[in-house]
Amino acid sequence: MISSRAELLKKAVSTERWDMIVIGGGATGLGTALDAASRGYSTLLLEANDFGKGTSSKSTKLIHGGVRYLRQGNVKMVMKALRERGRLLKNAPHIAHPLRFVIPCYKWWHKAWYGLGMKVYDALARRLGIGPSRLLSREKTLEYIPGINATGLLGGVEYWDGQFDDTRLLISIAHTAVQKKAVLLNYIEVLGLIKENGQVKGVRARDSESGEEYTFTGRSIINATGIFTDSIRRLDDPDVNPMMQAAQGIHLVVDASFLSTNTAVMVPDTDDGRVLFGVPWHGKVLIGTTDTPLKEIGINPKPLEEEIEYLLSHIARYLSRPIRPEDVQSVFAGLRPLVRSNKTDTKSISRDHTLVVSPSLLVTITGGKWTTYRQMAEDAVNRAEKVSGMVKRACPTRSIALINSEAFRSEKTADAIPKDALSHQPFHPNLPYVEEDIRHAVTSEWARTVDDVLSRRTRCLFLDASSSIEAAPAVAAIMATELGWDEGRQKEEVARFVQIAQDYLVKH
Repeated sequence: MISSRAELLKKAVSTERWDMIVIGGGATGLGTALDAASRGYSTLLLEANDFGKGTSSKSTKLIHGGVRYLRQGNVKMVMKALRERGRLLKNAPHIAHPLRFVIPCYKWWHKAWYGLGMKVYDALARRLGIGPSRLLSREKTLEYIPGINATGLLGGVEYWDGQFDDTRLLISIAHTAVQKKAVLLNYIEVLGLIKENGQVKGVRARDSESGEEYTFTGRSIINATGIFTDSIRRLDDPDVNPMMQAAQGIHLVVDASFLSTNTAVMVPDTDDGRVLFGVPWHGKVLIGTTDTPLKEIGINPKPLEEEIEYLLSHIARYLSRPIRPEDVQSVFAGLRPLVRSNKTDTKSISRDHTLVVSPSLLVTITGGKWTTYRQMAEDAVNRAEKVSGMVKRACPTRSIALINSEAFRSEKTADAIPKDALSHQPFHPNLPYVEEDIRHAVTSEWARTVDDVLSRRTRCLFLDASSSIEAAPAVAAIMATELGWDEGRQKEEVARFVQIAQDYLVKH
């Protein structure tokens, strides 16, 4: 049985000193905590909001090498990502799986050009490749993607990449880290850094639920806060030069009938040089993405009207019927934590990760992308070992099988709860989840709010924003029985969620 948040907090407070304290509970932070704990280090992770609330829950849901980066000539990064893709498919087959992609071709030279490029992509994957790319006839292309525009279609290029559910993988990483004795806490905000002789030796933090403040000390402190990297760096040095450049990417979610239920589309030729994806996911299709530079960084970024119009207009060129604003069931925005460069457009900034050690020995790991989270974590722990004077230990995460979080539910259903007491009815007719999913999220996955459940433990908000708003009161009532909420708290939770969910609706 997984430890509750209260049990983990008690352990955190009672531990005199940690080997490593990780700040940030997204992909990089949780990956770093798993890496450190799997090496045998006592590890504490603190997240100011919910696990994955920022960028890590708002990806394109792909585990991939990055065809666009190959076109840019960043072969080293593509090879690294393809290697990590292969490892993740092996270590988390319950969440990550191969997915067929098709590039539709409308010009005579497209098949030869893109076909050659995908053969290079295949070769870079080496023994960790998923399947060979091949040229497709017009008929086969239409069979795989029945929603594609047939006018002028000459055929296609098939290749294989990986797909996953980002926050389900995140919870799987978290469960595996806790099994390795890491302590992970959401809704604990780091307020300041503690220094001794000029070196960072701990953090001051506040529990957002109780308001109580704590002090935690550690041999090494790792900043893995993604888009909020500079906020933690300023706690270390108020005058530090910022290193982050945020770029927003949005995705539209529509019915699968617009493209396909089991094959993704990759469009390599857009007006601004980006690639465009149409990806089947949980019975829907994700259309994405954009690359919009932003000056302000926030935990709940909002899609811009021009971004929505960009996706609708571009994807319409490749569909047999256009997507109207009223067809969009959800739209979500995420911020990429890009490391500043002298390039003027964010789409040209490298997606590789960066490690920085401050004079106080604060280790900062940032940049990168979901596919390479494990490598980022390994690099961060290696550096933390070095700067803190620890004896180097081998990294085992390349072959650690990640826990299937669903197993906790099946065990509880079989052994602890009478079957006739379980509700297996969907809590909303348009959403593929039942009451037990909510209880499981609270009791075994550290969900603390309605938003946690509807956005990240389930993917309701990302699949159907309007139905999620309608379901919120029922979800709050179920959570109330587990968390002891009164009627007032339930109403507060629903109101807070509805405010967030409004930004997932497309105005029309």
